Amino acid sequence: MHFLNRQDAGRLLAKALASYSGCDGVVYALPRGGVVLGYEVAKALGLPLDLVITRKIGHPNMPEYAIGAVTEKNGLICNEEERSQISPNWLAEAVEKQRQEAVRRRRVYLKDTPHISPAGKIAIIVDDGIATGLTIRAAVQSVRAEKPKELVVAVPVAPHNTVVQLQEEADTVVVLEDDWDYLGAVGAYYDDFRQVSDEAVIDFLNRSRHEAKNR
Repeated sequence: MHFLNRQDAGRLLAKALASYSGCDGVVYALPRGGVVLGYEVAKALGLPLDLVITRKIGHPNMPEYAIGAVTEKNGLICNEEERSQISPNWLAEAVEKQRQEAVRRRRVYLKDTPHISPAGKIAIIVDDGIATGLTIRAAVQSVRAEKPKELVVAVPVAPHNTVVQLQEEADTVVVLEDDWDYLGAVGAYYDDFRQVSDEAVIDFLNRSRHEAKNR
């Protein structure tokens, strides 16, 4: 399955999630790319849109190689094999640095808009695709800690082995392209996968809030 762009993927994802329309729920998007899809899903389902901000933790000797991911609320997922070979003190410092950056980004994107708690609600976590699964799993752990009634992960594409893993961690996993022969990068499944700017993220969030007030 191939997608024209993130808007196209978001609309297709919204159709797959149609049974959640009007539910007592919240859509949580992972910035930046996931916000484009999250906006489309929230709009179609008539739900509020919030963020789960994740940050990758790079290997101390190869920063571009992710060994873990953390959220603003301390959700932490690590490659345990890699974790066993690095200094616990280094990891603690790296986790705190990235957590603080996630907190800073929330202020940039949402200013003083309060976080929407998923407690007792249906939480739908949306991203533009999954590669290693570290960031989405950190997001799941973070949202799960707030005790939603149901936790749904919804993405256009993911490697099959990651889907299987997520099915153990989320209540429901919706994937449009559950790929046994993953192409190696999320962007390979899109015709247009240009970067999403911070300004675009803010615009989508503002539009979502404005539309929610007019429902």
